[in-house]
Amino acid sequence: MGKTIAEKIIGKHAEKDVKPDEIVIAKVDVAMVQDGTGPLAVQELEKLNLVKVFDPKNSILFIDHAAPSPRKELSNAHKILRKFAKKTGAYLSEVGEGVCHQRLIEDWVKPGDLVVGADSHTCTSGALGAFATGMGSTDVALAFALGKVWLRVPRTYRFIINGKLKDGVFAKDLILYIIGKIGADGATYKAMEFEGELIEQMDMEERFTITNMAVEAGAKTGLIRTDNHTREYLKTQGREDDYQEIYPDPDAEYEKTFEIKARDIEPQVAFPHSVDNTKPVKEAEGIKVNQVFIGTCTNGRLSDLRIAAKILKNKRVANGVRLVVIPASRKVYLDALKEGLIETFVQAGGAVLAPGCGPCVGVHEGVLGDEEVVLSTQNRNFKGRMGNPKGFIYLASPATAAASAIKGKITDPREFL
Repeated sequence: MGKTIAEKIIGKHAEKDVKPDEIVIAKVDVAMVQDGTGPLAVQELEKLNLVKVFDPKNSILFIDHAAPSPRKELSNAHKILRKFAKKTGAYLSEVGEGVCHQRLIEDWVKPGDLVVGADSHTCTSGALGAFATGMGSTDVALAFALGKVWLRVPRTYRFIINGKLKDGVFAKDLILYIIGKIGADGATYKAMEFEGELIEQMDMEERFTITNMAVEAGAKTGLIRTDNHTREYLKTQGREDDYQEIYPDPDAEYEKTFEIKARDIEPQVAFPHSVDNTKPVKEAEGIKVNQVFIGTCTNGRLSDLRIAAKILKNKRVANGVRLVVIPASRKVYLDALKEGLIETFVQAGGAVLAPGCGPCVGVHEGVLGDEEVVLSTQNRNFKGRMGNPKGFIYLASPATAAASAIKGKITDPREFL
């Protein structure tokens, strides 16, 4: 019987033939925590007298969720991570270096890797043909120390997306559409494997958006086979030698197969307070917004900033609207500076902040007021997600976000494209 991508990678790291639902112990290539989950992981290792890392180069502590720190409690949490890094030699990604998931795909993750992170959107790296998944702080702490984890081999859902997206429709619209169709628990503990004509045409930045949000359907991970797009992306990061072919067997067995026609998809908006509460943008048009946020591990990459800047060029955000823009990493920020994108955002009336998670996690840099509405390019819109349970979070693509910032209300981006 053939193997899915997930089964192949886990089997290699468990050093045995594996089957769906089997519980295995597997070797880890990359392990990471961030400043929200890392202190707990460190404290657990201290309790176990296991203050060590299996591989200093590939054990990473990211300070990104509250960077720079907005209050003393978080500053003290950061001190815990800095002290651990100094003691063990683990890599510390400091304030301003960027969001953990973006940094992982830029500098660490290789096709075929098994990656664990104490953050649910670790699945972003699956677009590189890696089995990447979020776990609890204790599990990842042990991965840091021992270089191994236990996990259940997931069954795989196959998503075949054929055709071409309409103008003004983007990868974010595709994944919101899929989540809306199958539900926020529609792929619980499954591997979501994406393929088809559309995926083959997509560049890596679009693919990362798709795998990033696999967990919003409950998935264990999202996966895409490697190809020339993967090779070229690694080359741009100075890591072409990391490339290898990762693909499912032709006779791999899938629990379910979903076939989607790309031309059926319109720009999407996820309404509060659930990611699967998705509707075409025409059903959201006219909803007034107080804040627009462009950034995060979902849509803070260079191509996202480019499309937003294209729409905002020589325009101003509407009166009463706050536009917040945060590049996902230092590299993205510098590239955006060179291209003049940052200047466009500032001239349009936007506030451009240091690379990091920013308002997505609701601890600083854009917390909502009571009854305020934000249109955001992030991946979650749960009540209270952005720091105020009395706020309302709508999710959309960077194009829809930029168009809405100009109009002061949710707007179909095709009006500007």
